[in-house]
Amino acid sequence: MNKLPQSDNTLLIRTDFSDEAAWLALRTSVTTPAAGDDPYMAYLHIVDDPSYSGLTTEQLVALAPDEDDLLIVADRTAMAEAGMPLLAIHVRGEDEEDGMDGDARPRVEELRVVTEVLRAVENNISIANMDWEDFVDAAAEDGVFRGF
Repeated sequence: MNKLPQSDNTLLIRTDFSDEAAWLALRTSVTTPAAGDDPYMAYLHIVDDPSYSGLTTEQLVALAPDEDDLLIVADRTAMAEAGMPLLAIHVRGEDEEDGMDGDARPRVEELRVVTEVLRAVENNISIANMDWEDFVDAAAEDGVFRGF
């Protein structure tokens, strides 16, 4: 399996290829600037490659460039559910050593984010303007962040 590409932008990795119309709608949603006086958008590098189909969080983290601390995943849930809740994966420094082989492992946290507010999460995490916990704490009971 090829490593994920390096980019100055956050990777948006498509892992579900079952519905092309849903993918096009999702892609349009995340690449359209916000409306209003200050139109901003998520800065994404889109990875649309069937070789990443069905990969798990652990597999994606292993394939990601070491410096990437935020990955966005367009998986089956994102394609099928209302609001297109993408899977945001936050990778933090290394966790405690694994007792089996002594290797330190990154701490990985997940949060679902609807496409409508992805730009807020991506922008603020990328420039360290807000903490990951700010978004996790503002998520609904179902674990989906829909905004503040």
